[in-house]
Amino acid sequence: MTKGKRIIFTGAAIIAGLYFLFLGLVKAKPFLAPLVTALVLAMLMLPVSRRLEKWGIKRVYASLLNTFFLFLVSVGFVALISLQVQGFLSDWDKARQKIMPHIEQIEQAVYKNTPIEKEDLKLGNSASPGAIGKQAITFINKFYSFAGDYLLTFIYTFFLLNYRSKFRKFILKLFPAEKQAEADKVLKDTAGITQGYLYGKFLLMLFLAVLYAVGMGLTGVSNFIVISLLAALLSIIPYIGNIIGFIIALGLGYVTDGDTTALIGIVATFFVVQFIESYFFEPYVVGDNVDLDPLMTILAVVAGSLLWGVIGMILSVPVLGMINIVFKHVGPLKPFAYLFSNVNEKD
Repeated sequence: MTKGKRIIFTGAAIIAGLYFLFLGLVKAKPFLAPLVTALVLAMLMLPVSRRLEKWGIKRVYASLLNTFFLFLVSVGFVALISLQVQGFLSDWDKARQKIMPHIEQIEQAVYKNTPIEKEDLKLGNSASPGAIGKQAITFINKFYSFAGDYLLTFIYTFFLLNYRSKFRKFILKLFPAEKQAEADKVLKDTAGITQGYLYGKFLLMLFLAVLYAVGMGLTGVSNFIVISLLAALLSIIPYIGNIIGFIIALGLGYVTDGDTTALIGIVATFFVVQFIESYFFEPYVVGDNVDLDPLMTILAVVAGSLLWGVIGMILSVPVLGMINIVFKHVGPLKPFAYLFSNVNEKD
């Protein structure tokens, strides 16, 4: 086989392999997504579990306490968001009266300047009883699927924490004796980079929620608490999350207040907070814990969104950071570690 044919054959094999890999990941989402999420959460709570065990608490109880704590935090956050959303919905009639004139103006402009007719929009909005019933069944199925994955994630987290020594020894046994020390270092570095990144991100989200709430509360934005919480939560998605949070904040602020004052307050708040985040919080709170190139990070977030949706976007950065740690310790894969790492070089 000539060199040219070998290059073509190798390239085709790589493309086909990547295609089937990503296709398999998409199909395996119901199984892998809760497991990977639990793995990341277990790494996050690992130092706390070790501390409890040093205090004399048995591992099974320490693992159970950590898992229960994560469950309570998640339930409490959902409850807080739900209460704020209920308050928002209770004011919906007033907000609707404010924004309906603006919506009607937009509709008239669409009818006047585009080929769209009023009947077309009415036809698109109409739905038969059968279609509504089908949508209801789809919603119920998705809800039960989400609830099952949600509970399964915490079950996985408990077992990963409780049997972590067995899993660690299993991984080390896969390598020859002379390579086990390096493999153990990879495991420790992987856990450390995940913990550092997630702890930093959680602190950052807390700071952002407070600053958003203060800024929008002082500027008179209604329902500023739910807007602040959503915007801070979305910041866990690198780069893209802040943009999505800003767009959602503009939409909710305008729907609630129906005037430009709320929009100005939201824009000013986000501008100031994003400046503080970029130059103070991000370097000192999060830092370079994952050591990833910004372009590779964005590509990972986009790929995670295409594969697993929102949960894929959230998991993309810590998973890519763990993969990069492995690349740094495997000789043939070190060029990929150089590509993924945040290395600034001049031409």
